[in-house]
Amino acid sequence: MKIGTGKQLPLWASVARNMLIALVAVSLVQGFLVKAYRIPSGSMEPTLQGSSDGGDRILVNRLAYAGSEPRTGDIVVFTRPESWQAESGVPRSGGVAGLARSFGDVTGIGPSNEQFLVKRVVASGGQTISCCGDDGKLRIDGLPLDEPYVFEDLPFAAGSLDCQGSPQSLRCVPSFTVPEGELVVLGDHRSNSVDSAIACRSLTGEAGGDCVRTVGATAVVGQVAGRFWPLNRFGGVG
Repeated sequence: MKIGTGKQLPLWASVARNMLIALVAVSLVQGFLVKAYRIPSGSMEPTLQGSSDGGDRILVNRLAYAGSEPRTGDIVVFTRPESWQAESGVPRSGGVAGLARSFGDVTGIGPSNEQFLVKRVVASGGQTISCCGDDGKLRIDGLPLDEPYVFEDLPFAAGSLDCQGSPQSLRCVPSFTVPEGELVVLGDHRSNSVDSAIACRSLTGEAGGDCVRTVGATAVVGQVAGRFWPLNRFGGVG
């Protein structure tokens, strides 16, 4: 006995249905698994190249911290806290750009009205950071942190421009214990990054007080898995 398959959809309806299914599938992937972002600034150079009109395109693993928190050395994307200065232009809310951002809020595809930043985690809840000893290195729980990825660090010279005399090096960060559930994040391009230590760098080079600002671990979207554009920079990041 032959079972009927029902009335065949018109071509336009079939195309529309398939596009809707594809849109839902992409939305689910970007919303829960992997999402693409563009690097808007140079704060993570040379690891990630960025500019206001271009830059690396990266993929972020949204499941990287299911049941765990970011660790020292991880590169993460997070929602910019309201108190943090924007690193790129303020999103426009009207016109086509506004509609595109509203679409992104709902689907996870393309731009959104939230602004996201990318930085490297240097310390998490319970750890104590400080900078610097005579070697000029950032310290975690008293131990120097090896940071081969740092680019154009702030000037430091033991005995002349350090954290003991005056003026102090702009690299200096007073001892700070990270609250539980919080993260300290810095840019690899250390002298060109609006990050957790920006308030510790004053015009006179005097660092002190509670100048370190943190990011809640719950604000993290995920871990950067790699670059997919441009093609000549395709690959993982470290």
